[in-house]
This record gives sequence, C-alpha cells and structure tokens, in this order.
Amino acid sequence: MGITRGTIRIRYIFTSVHISSWRRIGEPMDRENGKTSDSSPRTELAKRLAGKVTLSSDVSDADIAGIEFETLVAKILGHFEGTEGFRLLDKALLFQIKEMKEEKSPDRIESPKVPQEAAPAKDIESRFSIRNADEMQTKGDVADFTAYFNDRLEKLREFFGNARGASLGSMLNRIEGVRQYANGREVSVVGMVYDKIVTKNGHVMATLEDETGSVKVLFIRPQKEGGREASVLFDSATRIVTDEVLAVRGKISGPFIIANLILWPDVPIRLRKTTEDDIAMAFISDIHVGSKLFRERQFSRFISWLNGGISHRKDLAGKVKYIVASGDLVDGIGVYPNQDKELSIPDIYKQYAVLFDFMDKIPDHIEVFLLPGNHDAVRLAEPQPPLTDDLLHDFKKDNIHFVSNPGFMTLHGLKVLGYHGTSLDSIIQAIPGCSYSKPEIAMAEVLKRRHLTPVYGDNPIVPGKKDPLIISEIPDIMHMGHVHRNGNADYHGTLILNSGTWQSKTPYQVKLGHMPTPALLQVYETKSARLSEVDFNFAEDAQ
Repeated sequence: MGITRGTIRIRYIFTSVHISSWRRIGEPMDRENGKTSDSSPRTELAKRLAGKVTLSSDVSDADIAGIEFETLVAKILGHFEGTEGFRLLDKALLFQIKEMKEEKSPDRIESPKVPQEAAPAKDIESRFSIRNADEMQTKGDVADFTAYFNDRLEKLREFFGNARGASLGSMLNRIEGVRQYANGREVSVVGMVYDKIVTKNGHVMATLEDETGSVKVLFIRPQKEGGREASVLFDSATRIVTDEVLAVRGKISGPFIIANLILWPDVPIRLRKTTEDDIAMAFISDIHVGSKLFRERQFSRFISWLNGGISHRKDLAGKVKYIVASGDLVDGIGVYPNQDKELSIPDIYKQYAVLFDFMDKIPDHIEVFLLPGNHDAVRLAEPQPPLTDDLLHDFKKDNIHFVSNPGFMTLHGLKVLGYHGTSLDSIIQAIPGCSYSKPEIAMAEVLKRRHLTPVYGDNPIVPGKKDPLIISEIPDIMHMGHVHRNGNADYHGTLILNSGTWQSKTPYQVKLGHMPTPALLQVYETKSARLSEVDFNFAEDAQ
C-alpha cells in the first residue's frame, strides 16, 4: 500500500498567471468595482510615481493621454533607476522618455566574430557529459500520483540512513509503530509533511505520513526562558513546507510526538571542488528574446566580449570554456494574457531564429548548454524536455547543446545542476526569510530539502513511477534563474548561483516592486574558485 495523501487526496493544480491590466491613460480602472474612475491621466500618473519621481506642474493631461500606462511607468522608472537625489519629471523630459524606442530583437546580429588567438580556453580540450531528466510515460491518474509520492518518500528517506541520521537514535521503520509505545518514550520517524498549522497557543503542529499511517508532531513555542535550543527548534518548525520529507525525534504524548529535533535530508558539508585547468564558466538565464524589453544591445556586447571585441575584463573572457543558460531563452507566445502587446517578435519560430543567430556568434571552443524555462515552447510541466527539432529548424552547431530542465552536466569534472527555478515562487512564499531580492536564500532551502520542487501544486509536475526532481547527486554548482535577480552563496561546499536576466524591468515587476539585475554576467573561475560579475550596462565609450 502506498502513501494515501489523505485518502488519495490529490490536490488539483490551477496554474495562475499574472494578468496585466493594460489600458490607455485616461481610462483608469477602479479596482473595487471594475469601472472607470474619475481621476485624470495626470493625477493617476502622479499617484503611481509618488515617492519615486515628482511630476512637474507643466505636465498636462494632454501630454500623457493615449499612452499605454504600464509601459510609460516602466520607462519613467527605468530612466531614473540608479539616480540619486531629487527626481523631477518635467514636460521636456517626459517627451524624451515617450520617444524612447523600445529595444527590439535584431533581424541581424551586429556582434561579428573576431580572432580568438589570445583566448587561453581555446587550447584546452572540452570535457563534459550531460544527463537529461528521464522522459516518463504517464496517464496522470491517481495511481501515477501515488507512485510519484511513494518514490519521493522512499528516495529521500534513504538520506537519513547514513551518518546524518545518527543523532536520531533508534529510528522506527514505519510511522504506525508509534502506537506501540507508552507516553514518554522517545522515538524518531521519517515522513512526508501532509499539512502544517499554528495552534491557538502559537505552537506549530505538522502531520507526517508514510505508507503505513500518519502522526501529528508538535513543536512547542518557547517561553522567554526556554533557551537557545528551543528557539532554534521552533524557528526551524516555522520553515516546514507541505509535501517535503523530513525526520523528527521526540517523546510520545498521547496522539502527538512532542519534537525535540528536526532534520532535513540536506547535503553534507565539504570543501569547494576546483579544477587543475584555469578555465571559467559563464552562467546566464532569462534572456527573453522577442520581448520589447529584451536588452539586445547589452546581450550583443556579451557576445562581442566572448569574441575578444571588448577590452573590459578581456582576461576573463579568454578563460570562458562553458556557458550554462537556465531557461526562458525567448519570451514565448501566449504565456500570460495580453503578452502580444509586449512582444517585438510575435512569432515563436522567429524568436528562436534570433536566439540561434546569437548562439552562432559564440566562439566554437566554448561549449554552450541551453535549458528551457516556463516561457519556452516546450511543455510547462516539469521535468521539461530539451528544445524540440521543430524549434531548431536547420540550426546545428557542435558546441551548442540542448538540455532538459532540470539537467545535470559534468563540466571539467565539476557537477553542475541546472534548473530554471520556477519553484522559487512557492519557496519564497512558504518559507520565512526568503525573498526575491536574495534568491540564493531560497535556493539553499531547496538544496537542504534535496528536492527542486518540494511544495507540490504551485507549478505543474509530470507524475510517474519515479520523481525526477529529487537532488540525488550532490552538485558542485547549482544554477537557477526565473526571478531576474542575481544572487550567489556557498552552501555546504556547493556554489549556488542565480544569474538574473537580460530583460529590463517589466510592468508586472514595477507593480510588485521587484528590482531585477539585468545584463550582469556571473563568471566562475574554476581553478581559483573565484566568482566575478561583469556588467554589460556600460556606456558605448567605456568599452
């Protein structure tokens, strides 16, 4: 008998999308009743810019009428981004911003190859292998979901059978065994979290289940004199998420286990692994070719930099041997409502054609690994397969490799786990202390749980007999994107990287207050274990 998931309670997935309220200025929407409000275009714009940019009195309703509101706000905030002091938007500056051309994807890439005789990486032989996520045949029925969760529990439970589980003492093989013991007996169990609540007294209570039954585990809220250990335990309990697998130790008290220890599968602490060859790996994601906000000029500089055409950090460019691109290679079609208004290339095949034009300009000695993301034209459910032949057309280049999402690569002996990072949305929402401004914190929580999508239901998965999203092999580097924000950290000897984006701030990000970090390239030198950030937002005369 397998995990019942609450008597075969399968949580239906409703894929949410971000809906942009596109409208013309002069037709503002009342959020409460959906009707047009009486505020003037100037008044509405002033409200949206309040606290960020001051609107001059010489700006009139006529100056801003008939313009797509979200686009104008994004342009204005983008213009002032990084500036200090008083920010004033007068009529003259408004007209300059209005006339700013949207960056469009080029019909022809203007980043020609230049000789690379001086690139040290050119003389170093490539050594790599790719392990794509298994393609699973599934009906998507109850049996498939049950098998999927059973495999997750079984595989993650194994991580507690080694030295990591030594502190748990004598562990029960099955949760149903708890009922055999009297109150006060200390037991240890491993299970999958069915739910978590906060009681009226402020305690955290989680229900753990396995193939044989379930048990409620209580984490007591510490008193002021409770001591550091009690505070650490309770803080850990607040970070529990549904559907993850963990171990607890505690004493039996009626129908409960009163916990005194909690452990996640986690990865062991070890030294950062390096290479003998002095090479570098570049990490990118969220290029969004086809979007009006795609930073074409900066991405072209990146390609030129790889070819030795830019003097800034030319020494580092010559070391680049591998590039990993973790998803959202193009902006896609129909990803969210009214997306067509934000596209410079409304044809998915042309979007990929422009992307491959860029890829064709990358020097032949650099191996490039392309993973899909939620904007790419493959199935949305994870694991996502590599880009299909119909998208590639006749594009073929020996140094360009198409990988699944997630995908596991071994590059010069270093194990690199690439994943687009769609699950970061649910992790950031569920775990205290996680945020979009520091994606590396959420990524560390993912690694600690040894699962790329520990919270089930927020992003679609393909259920099958095996769970391909388990982090079974410990990576030396874990790379994600999705949140459009650079971040990095060392977690137990694994380098965690989020590579930001090559797209300007979108209207949706403006609404949420997200601050992306576009065109900041992360480059890792594998011999010295040194991470650098190369900024391609420089002025033309600063090359």
